[in-house]
Amino acid sequence: MKILMIDNYDSFTYNIVQYLYELGADVIVKRNDRISVEDIDRLDIDAIVISPGPCTPNEAGISVKVIKEYAGKYPILGVCLGHQSIGAAFGAKIIKAKCLMHGKTSEIYHNRKGIFKDIPSPFKAVRYHSLVIDRNTLPEEIEVIAWTKEDNEIMGIQHRQLPLWGVQFHPESILTEYGKKLLENFMDLSEDFNQKSKGKLKTISNS
Repeated sequence: MKILMIDNYDSFTYNIVQYLYELGADVIVKRNDRISVEDIDRLDIDAIVISPGPCTPNEAGISVKVIKEYAGKYPILGVCLGHQSIGAAFGAKIIKAKCLMHGKTSEIYHNRKGIFKDIPSPFKAVRYHSLVIDRNTLPEEIEVIAWTKEDNEIMGIQHRQLPLWGVQFHPESILTEYGKKLLENFMDLSEDFNQKSKGKLKTISNS
């Protein structure tokens, strides 16, 4: 599987890349201001991951544009800033979190489906963020699939129809439980989507 990683100038990016390599992926890493939609159109890829980063979605280069352009065409996973960028792309507000979380561990509760398949609820994960998606402005097509009880913040989202997921915590952190399993689930879901898409194309071409 070939995955495009949009790097939002974050030190954690290559930890995610390493996990993806270990899971058998071929990863292309591009900085958020060093690639265009036209460049992506020329790539042979199967999925996109949008990395964490130190800024807001408005300052995350091409990240939000990538989500708007490719949601539904490629499976997409957003991590931390990438997760917030999904919210922003669909019109949600990004606001200050109730608590500043810098390297702190929380228990993550979730719906046990999709990217959280075969992962216990709750599990421990590391959070590095001061911003969150505003739950009150989340559009109907985006579903909350993970959360904290301590501060009731959104920790995971999923589009109801498209192969699009986001997690606010850091699955690549050594202190996050089941982080590699979550990425493996994303890769499995991506493969399923791509196989079904190819099947539809064959059906259309044969009709």
